[in-house]
Parts: sequence; structure tokens; C-alpha cells
Amino acid sequence: MGNKIRKVRQFSTDFKKEKVKQIDDGKITVLQLSRIYEVSSTAIYKWIRKYSRYAGQNERVVIQKESEQTKTFWLLKKVSELEQLVGQKQVEIEYLKKVIDFGSEITEKDIKKKFESRS
Repeated sequence: MGNKIRKVRQFSTDFKKEKVKQIDDGKITVLQLSRIYEVSSTAIYKWIRKYSRYAGQNERVVIQKESEQTKTFWLLKKVSELEQLVGQKQVEIEYLKKVIDFGSEITEKDIKKKFESRS
């Protein structure tokens, strides 16, 4: 019936510690390690909880590829630039409102009302 015989393997503590260090250093991912050694990612996460230098610190370790870090950096930079641009546009709007108010005072006509009716 196609029953699959499970291989029972045990990895040494030194092996586990070495692989967890590689994960901590960003040299390999859990998925890569899982595929190379045919071990479940759940088992690897158990190793990480047990042997990682971050274990017990109640910190979340985010492992991402270098390209993802670069992409995140550039996206955050773009957000910053856009926020700055929005701020500049808001200053321009306030300036133009003041110009309209000042023009209304000088001409003694409500310029704002006159142009709002056209739009």
C-alpha cells in the first residue's frame, strides 16, 4: 500500500548549535536548512529556541534576504520623501490661501467666493 518507512535520525548537539549559529548570522534560512538536511522546519525552530543566542530574550528575530532589506530601505526612504512633499504642498496651500485673503482685503471683493463659484 505504499507505506513509507520513516528514517529515524538524530543530530548531535554540536551540529544543531552550528546550524542555529548560521541561521542567527543570516548565512542560511530555515527553509534552506530544512531542504538540505530533510528535517522539518518545526524541528529547526525547536533548535533555534533551545540554542539561539537570542533564545529567552523574548525578542522576535526577523530573518530576511538582503534584497528584502534593500527593498524595505528604499520603500521607507520613498515614504519619507513623499511625506516631505505633502508637507511642502500643505505650506503652498496655506500660502495661497493667505494671498487670496490679502487680495480680497486690497480689492475689497471676496476673491475666494468669486472663484469657488466657477469650479
